[in-house]
Amino acid sequence: MKHSVLTLLALSAFATTTVAHSAPELVGLAETFRAGTIVVRKHERILCYVTGVGQAVRYPVGVGRIANQWAGETYITAKYTDPSWIPPANMRREKPRLPPFIPGGSPQNPMGVATMTLSGGELAIHGTNEPNSIGRFVPYGCIRMFNEDIADLYRRVGIGTPVIVE
Repeated sequence: MKHSVLTLLALSAFATTTVAHSAPELVGLAETFRAGTIVVRKHERILCYVTGVGQAVRYPVGVGRIANQWAGETYITAKYTDPSWIPPANMRREKPRLPPFIPGGSPQNPMGVATMTLSGGELAIHGTNEPNSIGRFVPYGCIRMFNEDIADLYRRVGIGTPVIVE
């Protein structure tokens, strides 16, 4: 049975929105950012790691809902694999049944396989144990990635990597 190109493109688009992981894409950028910079576009729910002039690796992400969004420039302050998690005070107020500490590797740990903390607060770029949240607005302000994608980005960046959230 033959499929039209349009049908195959439609099926391909559907598949990329329903799978638990999508491979990072090499894309062009119209803006000029310094190589080695992470650029998060909240409204598009994408993170780009700039690899050179006008080019980047693009990953889908989940970002905080409007009330929990932030914008600006920051940088990576630390990197952790298999991180444990201490829920922030504001989250514990909203969800008092959260335990005060969740060890790394626990299915209840929302940080996934790796976390990169950002300067200026309790925010991070991290993996997730809820892959269906990627490409969506999520309850809090951290930037969520598929575990495979955070592992890839983790290998590419270091402490001090600039992060621009727009």
